Amino acid sequence: MTNALSRRSLIRSLAGVGAAAGVGALALGLTGCDPNNLEDVDGAVPPQPSGTAGPRRFGAEWEKHLRTVMSWPASENVWGDQLPDVRRDVAGLAQAISAREPVVLMARPEQVEAVRKACGSAVEVVPIAVDDLWARDTLPVFVEEGGKVKGVDFNFNGWGGKQQRGNDAKVARTVLAKYGVERIETRLVAEGGSFETDGQGTLLVTESSVVNDNRNPGMSRDQVEAELKKVLGVTKVIWLAGVKGKDITDAHVDCLTRFAAPGVVLLDQAFPGSPADVWSRSADQARSVLKDATDATGRKLQVVELQQPDPDRITGRGDAFVSSYMNFYIGSKGVYLPKFGDARADDRAQQVLKQYFPGREIVPVKIDAIAAGGGGIHCATHDIPALG
Repeated sequence: MTNALSRRSLIRSLAGVGAAAGVGALALGLTGCDPNNLEDVDGAVPPQPSGTAGPRRFGAEWEKHLRTVMSWPASENVWGDQLPDVRRDVAGLAQAISAREPVVLMARPEQVEAVRKACGSAVEVVPIAVDDLWARDTLPVFVEEGGKVKGVDFNFNGWGGKQQRGNDAKVARTVLAKYGVERIETRLVAEGGSFETDGQGTLLVTESSVVNDNRNPGMSRDQVEAELKKVLGVTKVIWLAGVKGKDITDAHVDCLTRFAAPGVVLLDQAFPGSPADVWSRSADQARSVLKDATDATGRKLQVVELQQPDPDRITGRGDAFVSSYMNFYIGSKGVYLPKFGDARADDRAQQVLKQYFPGREIVPVKIDAIAAGGGGIHCATHDIPALG
């Protein structure tokens, strides 16, 4: 049995991974469901409400959505002896979210019955072949246009060809076909975790994860920006440097900074006294950009730093352990964030999110196995938005 491969360590360990191996991924998603606007999972998205056809728009995470979509970790070749713990974390997260809104969990057909037993009847399990749990990156990025939900297929290529993606590369098309959602084509290669929006035309993105020859060879930042504006309908792109080559995602934005409201961004901050590294320097660079940035409306951004927990007090371990609170997920009735075991830091993060999402329950979830694999709650979830 192989050792578990994390998003940060996998980049150094990909040679020799067989084509049949299940493979990992990284991932972003959110907002609320309308229980009066749902249909059976095998049906299409219900007809959208009539109204004035508007321009293309990438909605914010706190807006309405039909359901949360997740993915079941499929293979021991990825997780090794950590697979049972990772599956327990995924099941626990799915159960927590499904207590407040519908959850659909994709699983390989031969694993469906076992997944149903693990997750319970509140979670709807559908047979869609997947490789790993990172639904944020493999599903399309949903936008609205002309009174309809559409999905941008960003041509998932295993985070720049770093690993096999035989099943996950097909997930976007499969989900769009299943729910009858129009597919928007683009030449760009990217993942859902690459993007963060306020729903008002502003996009946050790390240059390292998109302007990168392992995804978009030969394309300049200006060319990438023009295509992002076209396919997502955003009007202002705020570029953060990120970090190339140190984790499998090339530093997605959803572990670094998130919108908490229009004009307000939360920013990851290392625990005081921690030695400087590429990640803390990335946060410093992001802070220098964000403090002077304005959004698509011309509003100056307010930056709220959210400190990581004390590494000596957290319950999870591992060189790739992600202890950022940024990787939270916003649902219709709950905001789901990691519970790391440092009681003071956990409570502080919960209070900050409560301030910005007062109408939602703040739900801490223990995800030590997922975090040890280099990911988080946002990486493991994706929303299908609703209109009206």
